[in-house]
Amino acid sequence: MKKDCNTTSHLDTGKQAEDRAILFLEKKGLQLIQRNWRAACGEIDAIMRDRDTTVFVEVRFRKNTLFGNGADTVTRSKQNRLINTAMLFMQQDRKAARNPCRFDIISIDGNPQNGDIQWIPNAFEVS
Repeated sequence: MKKDCNTTSHLDTGKQAEDRAILFLEKKGLQLIQRNWRAACGEIDAIMRDRDTTVFVEVRFRKNTLFGNGADTVTRSKQNRLINTAMLFMQQDRKAARNPCRFDIISIDGNPQNGDIQWIPNAFEVS
């Protein structure tokens, strides 16, 4: 099947949503430490600093919210992968490991460039 040249790919749409989420958080005073940090167990979309707190950000985009918004897609399984990946990051970055941390979700619904954006600070905790 031939791909339409005008169609934005899934990866491009995800990058647009991440760009917007990071810009949104920077306007709120957070500083970007790392983007798309990968380990064998998963990926963290953005790692940021909010004063003395290391913030692990999961960005979720949903074009259609008929079955829930982007934040609704962060399952317990996804949370566990994020937690495990964050632990690996903190083992490698001793400065980040000395600070408290939290897990935030940015949910963008509709259009990645100008759709509704929802920020959920401290969306879940390590149990």
